[in-house]
Amino acid sequence: MILHDWGEIEYTHARERMQEIHTRALYDKQNHLILCSHPNVFTVGSDTKESFDVRVVQSDRGGSITCHTPGQSVFYFCFLVQNPAVFYKKVLNAFEDFFMKNLSAVTYNKGRPGFYIQNRKIASLGFRYSQGVSLHGVALNVDVDLNFHSQVSPCNLEGIVPTSLKAEGVNLTQEQVNDELIMMIKKSFGDAV
Repeated sequence: MILHDWGEIEYTHARERMQEIHTRALYDKQNHLILCSHPNVFTVGSDTKESFDVRVVQSDRGGSITCHTPGQSVFYFCFLVQNPAVFYKKVLNAFEDFFMKNLSAVTYNKGRPGFYIQNRKIASLGFRYSQGVSLHGVALNVDVDLNFHSQVSPCNLEGIVPTSLKAEGVNLTQEQVNDELIMMIKKSFGDAV
């Protein structure tokens, strides 16, 4: 697995660079994991028909509206994928292991793809697959501005509010979160995707 740490990067610039990494993965046949965060932005998936009260940036991932801000760890996967269901399960396993260790009240909701504590959403997932390589990934709220995030319900789901590791009493830095999750992703993808 090749790791790319981009730090904080504008969403549209990251999307362009992710496409470049996707193309690279097609040729080098390696899994590429991108770590980054974004300045304040709301993105919407390609299948979204709703309108929102905030300015949004179009994305080609699945899903509805997602908020990105500093203090959020974003993991973009440009991985070789033979079976999307197996790939997705391995991503879930890595994040479930992380939550089991640090915040065991978090559960995955298949019907509303994401990680939640009751009605509080702490992480969003959205992927696309092209030519056998995945795009996009998982956004985990570590220590974010929840007032900004609260302008729109996460994924436009009624009754759902955003939360973060810090708001739930987990005092890990983004670097600590990223380091733990890199190890858990490596462990989960120890064999072919």
